[in-house]
Amino acid sequence: MGRKLDLTGLKDNEAAHVLQVVQRDMRLRKKEEERLSELKQELDEEGSRCLLLSRQTCFNQRCCIRCCSPFTFLLNPKRQCSDCGYNVCKACRVYRKRDKAWLCCACQKSR
Repeated sequence: MGRKLDLTGLKDNEAAHVLQVVQRDMRLRKKEEERLSELKQELDEEGSRCLLLSRQTCFNQRCCIRCCSPFTFLLNPKRQCSDCGYNVCKACRVYRKRDKAWLCCACQKSR
């Protein structure tokens, strides 16, 4: 951002409009930085929670690592996330046709 704008060749209303656009851009950039920071924090918290749960013996074989709901054969089958390798339920996963693989919601967000 360190550049200075030379608005001397513009009329007052044009310079005011350029200033409004630059200020709006700065607000949007700040908002986007905050959104990305919150998303990063959310993903970090999810990762540490999953690490803790995965240390429990056979937990992820019986329950979803993301929401802790139990797996059932027909109603809530488990699928393995192709990125993190954890088993997830149908509510916590998406199928990516391009990769032909299941992704958990956290890995999808991080892509």
